[in-house]
Parts: sequence; structure tokens; C-alpha cells
Amino acid sequence: MVLARRMEPLIEGSSAIRRLFEEGKELAERVGAENVYDFSLGNPSVPAPEAVKETAVRTLETQDPLYVHGYMLNSGFEDVRTAVADDLNGRFGSNLRMQDIIMTCGAATGINVILHLFLDPGDEVIAFAPFFGEYRNYVIAAGGTLKVVPADTETFQLNIDVLDELITERTKLVIVNNPNNPTGVIYSGQTLDRLQEVLEKAQTRIGHPIYVISDEPYRELVYDNNTVPFMPAHIRNCLIVYSFSKSLSLPGERIGYIAISPEIEYYREVQGGLTTTNRILSVNAPSLMQLVIKDCLRERPQLEVYDANRKLLYGKLTELGFECVRPQGAFYLFVKSPLKDCTAFVEEGKKQHILMVNAESFGCPGYVRLAYCVSGEMIKRSFPAFERLAEACKNYEQA
Repeated sequence: MVLARRMEPLIEGSSAIRRLFEEGKELAERVGAENVYDFSLGNPSVPAPEAVKETAVRTLETQDPLYVHGYMLNSGFEDVRTAVADDLNGRFGSNLRMQDIIMTCGAATGINVILHLFLDPGDEVIAFAPFFGEYRNYVIAAGGTLKVVPADTETFQLNIDVLDELITERTKLVIVNNPNNPTGVIYSGQTLDRLQEVLEKAQTRIGHPIYVISDEPYRELVYDNNTVPFMPAHIRNCLIVYSFSKSLSLPGERIGYIAISPEIEYYREVQGGLTTTNRILSVNAPSLMQLVIKDCLRERPQLEVYDANRKLLYGKLTELGFECVRPQGAFYLFVKSPLKDCTAFVEEGKKQHILMVNAESFGCPGYVRLAYCVSGEMIKRSFPAFERLAEACKNYEQA
């Protein structure tokens, strides 16, 4: 084999979510798109705010094309980074500066930049189950090893109690996704304070800092007057990774940032290293989109659409007897498989043309994820199929 050995399992495994999405397209060709209930992919169903289009057009019409489409600092346009820092400071009372912000090609690139900067071959990254399945691939591609903290299936808060026993001298990073994909749970400030206490003790034991990647693409998607704690207020060695994919419905534009807490240890080395690594992995974030989001930082998602979908799907599935985690944020519903064999449950769903993601890929077997960032009409059309699925599961267990 001519390919790198570390990449072979990633290519072979690919992405379970993307594979299911492709399967849904094939199914739609056979039975008609209106008869397929695809809850696989977290692709926003609402359009970007009108301000995004207006800002893009205005920028192209009024700004010097050589500026809009030209090179800039590897960290991004300085005025954009200043605007991002000012926005965060105004909202969370932080003290971020322009130099603390690095514009990236979305959250995925931000995470990969951090991993490639910190990891030597064999170094360890810890994630709390359930977690976004691509974390595993990102870590392997960067030469590291992912260690998984088992899920607390009672509360789905971070399972802090077993964290310390997984930390070794090779532990460099911990990833926290808040609000969480796939559960929709928001990790509380109290939980994050406990995380900091464990990390402080572990750092003394192993003799070096452990940095926390706070993956926050769903920060603006919260319901029922919930709030997402500002991670640097609870975690010292914090690196925020953000994407506008979900909040502004721009997944294809690949625009986001890393925010470096000024309080982290070895700040100068980390800041300089991230800037260089960002250049190596992606050069810089898309220039036009940087300028667009600078003027759209106060735009918010159509939360009422996702909230209506959340209530609609959660209400129907719990009515049918499915055990679901009530989402506080994001746009996913986490459902416990009524069958002992979760793969069989997913396959039973496909028979009813329902596409659900097996949460084994999220480190939490026995559950499935449903993305409700779809049309409300599709959710309503899916109800008879879910009724048939509930009945099929009853018969399956009796067989």
C-alpha cells in the first residue's frame, strides 16, 4: 500500500453520517424524496440571514477587489479579528484582543490546527462520550490517540468522576463540545468548574499543562432560556473553536475562528504556533466570508424554526414510548434504542424510510441521533413511519 498507514482506517471507515446521507439520496431516487425521512445530517434547513447576502453584495461592489480577494495575515484580517474579539467581550465580559483571534476555515479546521500543533506521535486526547465522531479521525490524522470517557447516561453531563484515571503523561488535550452534538445537552458552569479542578490536580501530577478545546458551533442554538457558560470563565487553558456554519446557516462557506484565552499557560508559544499551523494546513480563512461575518456578528439563527421542530419531534417520539434526551441546545434528538441491537433498530428504521445515525460512532452505543434541522413538514410526514417503527420494535422483541 502506498498510502500512509495511519490514514488507511480513516479512508476505510469514512464518515458514517455522510455515508448514511448518500444512502438517503439513493433511497429517494427509488421511492421518491417525499417518502424518505432523512434525519442524518446536521445541515441547516433555514436560509442564511438576508444580511449575509446584502453584506456580501455590498462588499463586492464597494471594496477594492485586490483587497477582497487578496492575501492577508495568516490569522485573518485584523479588523475582522478585532470585531470578533469585541463581540465576545461585549457578550461575555471577557478581555480578548485582536491577537487572541485566528480566523479559520470553519470549526473542523480550527480543531485540526490545534491538534497538529500539540500532538507528537502517540500523544493522547480525551473526549467525553457521546462526542462528534469525526474527533477520532482528526486525532488519528494528527498522529495522536483518542481516549474516551464513558457517557453518564443518567444526566449526559460530562462524566468527570472517571476522567482522572484516563489522564497520563501523554495527555495533551481534552475536547468539550457545548452544546453537545449529539445529545443537545448544555454542560453547566458547575460541571465545567469540576472539570477545571480535576485538570489542575492532574497537571500537577503529570508535570505539564492540559489544554481544553471548547468546540462551540451550536453556541447560539439554545432553548427554554438556557445559556451556554463561557468556557474561559471556568477553564484556564481554554481554546475556543467556533463556526458560523450553524448560527448563520453557512456550512459550505467554511468560516470560523479560534479564540485563545489570554490566561493560558505558554500563551506566546501557543498563539504563534497556531498562527503558523493555520498557515500550513489551510493558508487562511476565505477572505470574502471574513469580511461578511465582520458585519453579521449580531445576526442570530431562526431559533423559532428549530425550536418548533424540537418540540414536534420530541413530543411525538416520547408519545410513542421512545426514550429521548430532551435537547437544551443544538438541533439533535438523542434517542435510546428500544432494541438491544441498535444496528437492528437503525435497519428497522430504514424499512420505514427513516434514516437515523447509530450513536456507536459517537462513542455511545445503544442510542441513535436524529437531526431535526429539517423542514417541519417532513417531520409531520414522518409520524406514520415512526408509528410503524414503534410497532415493528414491539413485534421484533416478541419474535
